[in-house]
Amino acid sequence: MGRFNLIDMKKNLRLVSLLCALVLISIPSLSQIVDGHFLYVATPGIRNYLGYGGHGLLVFDIDNDHKFVKRIATKGYKPTGIPSNVKGMAVSKQLNSAYISTHESVQRIDLASEKLLWEIPYEGGCDRMAISPDGMTMYLPSLEKDFWNVVDCETGSIVKKLMVHSKAHNTIFGPSGKQVYLADMGTPLLHVANAKTHNIVKKVGPFSAAIRPFTINSDESKVFVNVNELLGFEVGDLKTGEKLASVEVQGWNKGPVRRHGNPSHGIGLTPDEKEVWVCDGFNMRLHIFQASPPYQQLTTIALDDMPGWITFSMDGKFAYPSSGEVIDTKTREVLYLLKDENFNTVSSEKMVELFMKGGKIDRAGDQFGIGRAN
Repeated sequence: MGRFNLIDMKKNLRLVSLLCALVLISIPSLSQIVDGHFLYVATPGIRNYLGYGGHGLLVFDIDNDHKFVKRIATKGYKPTGIPSNVKGMAVSKQLNSAYISTHESVQRIDLASEKLLWEIPYEGGCDRMAISPDGMTMYLPSLEKDFWNVVDCETGSIVKKLMVHSKAHNTIFGPSGKQVYLADMGTPLLHVANAKTHNIVKKVGPFSAAIRPFTINSDESKVFVNVNELLGFEVGDLKTGEKLASVEVQGWNKGPVRRHGNPSHGIGLTPDEKEVWVCDGFNMRLHIFQASPPYQQLTTIALDDMPGWITFSMDGKFAYPSSGEVIDTKTREVLYLLKDENFNTVSSEKMVELFMKGGKIDRAGDQFGIGRAN
């Protein structure tokens, strides 16, 4: 009787093992979960500090309380083997690729296979790039040198070297695809390039100091800029080239900041273009203003860490400061903190919202908080 029970037990165990194997086969691996609404976050996106999310391209499920989904392996190492600072992130819907710039190079990652297609070092280094709406052209600033490289997004080859001033830094490709906006930290003028000829065709300003982060509205008529030494922002007319306003944060003092060297580093327009959100590094705050004259100061939001960047979900529901919070833009409440697979807070100044369908980019946001009203 005992022997009979032992035989039956072994048969049952084999059956359970077989069923478990079939179940495991039917469950897709994390690398196969490719449909949904996600936030892709490149790290290390606060300098080269690995304590803010480690190294890789982290994916969060926006429609599931921004829960961590997976980590895609990336390159971007210094010669010493240490992960380099991530300087920018952009995507090409048409090539179904994500691009990550570091001090030394740019990586292209296919988002269906999640494999590295190429990594190319560029002479003069790399900073925060932008990609054309047709997904084929990248404007890649050197690392605070006097030029931008115009790059073919498919091959990574340089199409043209565009000389600007002295400290290439941030870049926005206009939604129309006709103009590219270039912020050089060595000048108080915003440079505007023709996206077809790749020549400088206009300068906006001068602003009160060198331009740091900036954003534009959707019809490319206004620019909102952070400048050195100002806790606040300034406004320029992209059509006439004039500076329109200088707006200072009221009720909060300037103080020393741990990174970026200026009081406000990070500015974004809500997608409906009704509000401007401005970072305050010393006070660890976001200050919110009306985006039209007289640019009334509306409120402030406390953060857990120093913000150095701000962007928004395309529908305008969520604000994403680089300090890791997910904020409800209507109620101003902090809803979540981005957490990785080890439950560590993820902070980065380089992130993009993507709708994925069948392993392909269906819709894509942008690393900059640009307006989307039009």
